[in-house]
Amino acid sequence: MTIRVLIADDQAMVRTGISMILAAEDDIEVVGEAVDGEHAVEMVRLHRPDVVLMDVRMPKVDGLQALRQLTRPGPERPPRVVMVTTFDDDEYVYSALNGGAYGFLLKHSGPALLVEAVRAAASGEALVSPAITVKLLRQLNPLPSESAPALTVLSARELDVVRLVANGLTNAEIAGQLYISVGTVKTHLSRVQTKLPARNRVEIALWAWQKGLAWGR
Repeated sequence: MTIRVLIADDQAMVRTGISMILAAEDDIEVVGEAVDGEHAVEMVRLHRPDVVLMDVRMPKVDGLQALRQLTRPGPERPPRVVMVTTFDDDEYVYSALNGGAYGFLLKHSGPALLVEAVRAAASGEALVSPAITVKLLRQLNPLPSESAPALTVLSARELDVVRLVANGLTNAEIAGQLYISVGTVKTHLSRVQTKLPARNRVEIALWAWQKGLAWGR
């Protein structure tokens, strides 16, 4: 099935570059471009994309405001938004993840990671640039035990998977580390989302860092 993508960025050169990268993929179609957050919301209503690649800093309505508008509860399924930006500011990342983003990429992450992020979002997963995952999430303060589910909610194997997710590993890499299939990894993640609860892979990683489960905490 073709993944329908909308690109929202105030720089024409960036939109063109991203569009060219995605056009080379057989399973991805760019259905529209937006020049700011307000325009992005309008274009989503018009084209109904599966995934929106959204810049953070844009005129009129910025990407984070547009994200909040697109993820409001409503009768129709919202698109899955991946933030793509030059800036790795902690506040931007934290706001995006809490706002329901299905990923956060730096613009210099490269074509392969961009395509991977689109496919991950389309399948209900999320991807954060490895360059910022550890850098930013390790700065979050652990939550008090009463404000998040107890660690005993998860099985030992589920905790293993969560730790690896929190450190930026893909499903294939997790499968290799734990000597299980990718399908089994996906099953564990689905159960974890239900137990925590968490809307997506990014929120699982966020929870893990806040609970001090990731390496280096």
